[in-house]
Amino acid sequence: MSQNPTETDGDLYAIIFENERVRVLEYRDTPGTRTHEHHHGDSLMVTLSDFQREITVAGTTRPVELAAHQVQWLPAQNHVGHNVGTTDTHVLFVELK
Repeated sequence: MSQNPTETDGDLYAIIFENERVRVLEYRDTPGTRTHEHHHGDSLMVTLSDFQREITVAGTTRPVELAAHQVQWLPAQNHVGHNVGTTDTHVLFVELK
């Protein structure tokens, strides 16, 4: 099965730019939404909304609470995300190829 988030959760992820060096994904969800396991390459994550999530990586779940307008580096990983807050999630991922 594919680990590409645009295939595992095509209703949540959209490719908004892609070339030979980067791919930019837009992600949106609502409270209670849980993704399927998927893979992100090394990425910058840009938060466009405040949100609370649980992220499960390699069987370990941890809480994540972020404010809008933050930029974070994310090393390549497979994960499952779950919106456990009361607000929609809106994020951009700039994945390096």
